[in-house]
Amino acid sequence: MTDGTSTPSTPAPAGAAEGPAPKRSHVLAWGLWDWGSASFNAVITTFVFTVYLTSDAFGGETAVSAQLGIAMTIAGVLVALLAPVTGQRSDRRGRRKLWLGINTYIVVLLSALMFFVAPDPSYLWLGLLLLAVSTVFFEFAGVNYNAMIRQVSTRATIGKVSGFGWGMGYVGGIVLLLFVYFGFIEPIGGSALFGVPDTDGYPIRVTVLVSAIWFGVFALPVLLSVPEYSSPKAAGTLEHPAPAAKRVGFIESYRILFRDIRTLYRESRQTVYFLLASAVFRDGLTGVFTFGGVLAAGSFGFSSGQVIIFAIAANIVAGASTIVVGLLDDRFGAKPVIVTALVGLVVCGSAVFFLHDGGQTVFWIFGLALCAFVGPAQSASRSFLARRIPEGRDGEIFGLYATTGKAATFLSPAMFTLFIGIGAAIAGPGVNVQYWGILGIVLVLLVGLLLLIPVRTNADAASAPARTR
Repeated sequence: MTDGTSTPSTPAPAGAAEGPAPKRSHVLAWGLWDWGSASFNAVITTFVFTVYLTSDAFGGETAVSAQLGIAMTIAGVLVALLAPVTGQRSDRRGRRKLWLGINTYIVVLLSALMFFVAPDPSYLWLGLLLLAVSTVFFEFAGVNYNAMIRQVSTRATIGKVSGFGWGMGYVGGIVLLLFVYFGFIEPIGGSALFGVPDTDGYPIRVTVLVSAIWFGVFALPVLLSVPEYSSPKAAGTLEHPAPAAKRVGFIESYRILFRDIRTLYRESRQTVYFLLASAVFRDGLTGVFTFGGVLAAGSFGFSSGQVIIFAIAANIVAGASTIVVGLLDDRFGAKPVIVTALVGLVVCGSAVFFLHDGGQTVFWIFGLALCAFVGPAQSASRSFLARRIPEGRDGEIFGLYATTGKAATFLSPAMFTLFIGIGAAIAGPGVNVQYWGILGIVLVLLVGLLLLIPVRTNADAASAPARTR
C-alpha cells in the first residue's frame, strides 16, 4: 500500500537495451532538427528579432517590452491549453512525424514572413503576432520532436542521444549567429559581407529570412529518414510500433491527462511535486534566454552586433557548463545540481538588477554567469525525473513532464511585464525601467527553487521510515 511518499518501482538497468541499436544516421538526422531549430531560439526569440522589435524604431523600450511580454504571455497560455491535445492526438493516431513536419514548416513560414516587419511603429503588432503564433507552433513541434528520442535510442543510449541533440542545438546556434553577424549585421568596410544595405532594418529582416531557410533545410533529414513510430520499420527501438488508436476530442484529452496525474499522485507523490516545481523553474530558465537579448539592448545599450557576440559567448558558456556539470550530476545527484544552479541564477539575476548602473560590464559578467547555470539546471532536471520513472512508464511520465512545462510558459512573460509596470509606476513617466523585468524572472526562479527544496530524492525516501495510511 502506498502512502504518497513511496518511490516508484526500480527502473530497468541502464544497459537493459531492447533490440538492436538504431542507425547512427537516424540519430544524426534527429540531432540536425535541433541544430536547425537553433535558428528560432537564437535568432527569432532571443538575440535578434525580439531585440529588433524592442528598439526605438517601434517605440520606447519600456512600452514595447511590456507589449512583447503580453504577446508572449498569450502564446504561453495557448500552448498550455492546446499542447496536451496536439501531443496526445499525434501519439494516438501514429502521426508524430507528420505533425512534427507540419508544425515545423508553419514556424518556417511565419519566420520568413517576419521579413516584412519594417522598422516602423505601425508594424509592431504584425511582428508581435508573427512572434507569438510561431512560438505556439514551435512548442507544438518540440513536443513531437522530444517524443521521437525513443525512436532513435535504446534504454542504454537515451541519455547520450539526448545530450547529442542538446549539443547540436548549442553548436548550431553558434554557427548561425556567426554567419548572420558577419554576413548581414556587422559592416566590414562600409557594408556587410553580403552587401545588405544598412537601411530600413534590412540586416535584421534578411537575417530572419535566412534563419527560416536554415530551419527548413535542417529539419528535412529527420522527416525523410526516420520512420514514423507506428511503422513496422521502427521495430527494435524503445518506441514499439503501435496501431492507431481511437481519436479523442479536446475535453476527453484533458480527462485522460487528469486521470494520469491522479494515478501518478497515488503511486509517487514526490514525482508529482517535482513536476510542479520543475514546471515553474524551467519557465524561469526559458525567460533568461527569451528576454536576455532584449535587456542587453534596451537596458545596457548593446548594439545589434554586440548582442550577437554576447549570444555566441552565451551559447559557448552554456554548452560547456552543461557538459562539465553533467559529470557532477552522476557523482552527487541531480537535485544538488539543480538547487545550486537555481541559487546561482537568483543571485546573478538580482546582481543584474541592483548593479545595472555598472553598464555593459555588469551584464557581460552576470549575464554569462546566468547562462552558465541555465544548461545544467535543464539537463539535471531531466535526469532527476529519469531516475524516478517506474519501469515501463517512461513515455507517460515524460509526457506529463512536457505538459506541465508547457502549462507554466506564461509565468516569465507575465512577471517580466508586471515588474516593468511596477518599475514604471515607481520611476514615473519617461524613465527606462525595462531592467525591472529581470526581477520578474528572478521571482519565477525563486518560487521554483522553494517548491523544489522539499521534494525528496530516491535516496531520501529509501532512508526514511516506512509509513502506511
